[in-house]
Amino acid sequence: MTDTRELAAAAPRGSFTIEPRGPFSLRSSIRFLEGFGPASFGGADDDTGRLDLAFALEGSWRTIGASLDQSPDGTVRGRLFAGKPLTRPELSAARAQVERILSLDVDGSGFEAVGELDPVVGELQLRYPGLRPVCFWSWYEAAAWSIIGQRTRMTQAAEVKRRMAEELGVGVEINGVTHWAFPSPSVLSGLSGFPGLTGAKVERLRSLGEAARRGAFDSASLRGMPRDEAFALLQELPGIGPFSAELILLRGAGDPDHAPVGMQRFAEAVEFAYRLPHRPGAEELTDLSESWAPYRTWVTLLLRVEFDAHQKRVADAR
Repeated sequence: MTDTRELAAAAPRGSFTIEPRGPFSLRSSIRFLEGFGPASFGGADDDTGRLDLAFALEGSWRTIGASLDQSPDGTVRGRLFAGKPLTRPELSAARAQVERILSLDVDGSGFEAVGELDPVVGELQLRYPGLRPVCFWSWYEAAAWSIIGQRTRMTQAAEVKRRMAEELGVGVEINGVTHWAFPSPSVLSGLSGFPGLTGAKVERLRSLGEAARRGAFDSASLRGMPRDEAFALLQELPGIGPFSAELILLRGAGDPDHAPVGMQRFAEAVEFAYRLPHRPGAEELTDLSESWAPYRTWVTLLLRVEFDAHQKRVADAR
């Protein structure tokens, strides 16, 4: 088990501000995270509007904490926590990682125009104001989740991921509460076993940890290369197929402009939102989503949230 004593008593080590470009609501992000099991998340507080999170910093993979809130003028303010002082490059990297996690690294000033052209999207934007995709803390953690969740119920996979963080990860004290980060690549590369994981998953997680530890790629490089090339590169990781590669690129690296036209749940969400008389196929979904550019991922999230809310209403009515 990783020794967490050093960071469990972490102190504030810096602060930053982010000026969102276009509509953004931290409270909407918090409400999304509260229902997002894979995050194994306990630091979202809708009452106070504060978001606390612990994550491994891409590159050095040093564990740090961040506490975020949003002022009335829309500015997002962040405080960073760590056991030892952060270097200037680490401070910049932490801010950039928070921006990516909350999709604040994307200029959203043109997003409302998508809703003006597409009334269905416009209605969803009014229903979920300021909601942008909330990513996994890193591409690496998204990849780990995709492996942990293979052939496993989401609730069970989320519990395994949570226990891995608490038993193998590093703790950071944020506002008096200890939050646990998912184990760093160096820890995962030496994984010999863990309750709830098959031998095959352990082996795949070890390979993932080694790839991340040696810096095979990062979120920025994945975002910067042609999408097909990124998909192919990710699928070189053991256990990562097309579906997982798509999840890593969209929800890990934060690609803002891709519609998962091959995903059944996406087709179901479109069928429901657009009141279609049939389940749309990949070609129809591709044609429809072209009008959402350059925010196809953002619209996909709104459709998913609306469809999930519908399914919950149906289940509650039974």
